[in-house]
Amino acid sequence: MFQARVKIVSLVLAAALFPAASGAVPEGVVLKWPGGGEGAVQFDGTLHAKKGLQCDVCHVTNVFATRKGADPITMDALKKEKYCGYCHNGKRAFSSKTKEDCHRCHKKK
Repeated sequence: MFQARVKIVSLVLAAALFPAASGAVPEGVVLKWPGGGEGAVQFDGTLHAKKGLQCDVCHVTNVFATRKGADPITMDALKKEKYCGYCHNGKRAFSSKTKEDCHRCHKKK
């Protein structure tokens, strides 16, 4: 119980002392995944952070695990509004279900 409290206090202090570090991904960093035949998937943390989103929005709420590679992200899962599809459902953000929006995440080159 004590260790959990120390961890929570440490996270709160880190967010207060280093607010830029608490953004979705540090500015200028783009995460990439293979993405299959549609091209590599790119997650630009700067775009998400500029909308006011921070790591805990997706990682503490269990939309994503906090361990790299822990989530089996597939288009089928997104269509079921899991992972990126939780917000990218056409209501909160552009839809990951429509062919017209594929290029917003998938990059051919």
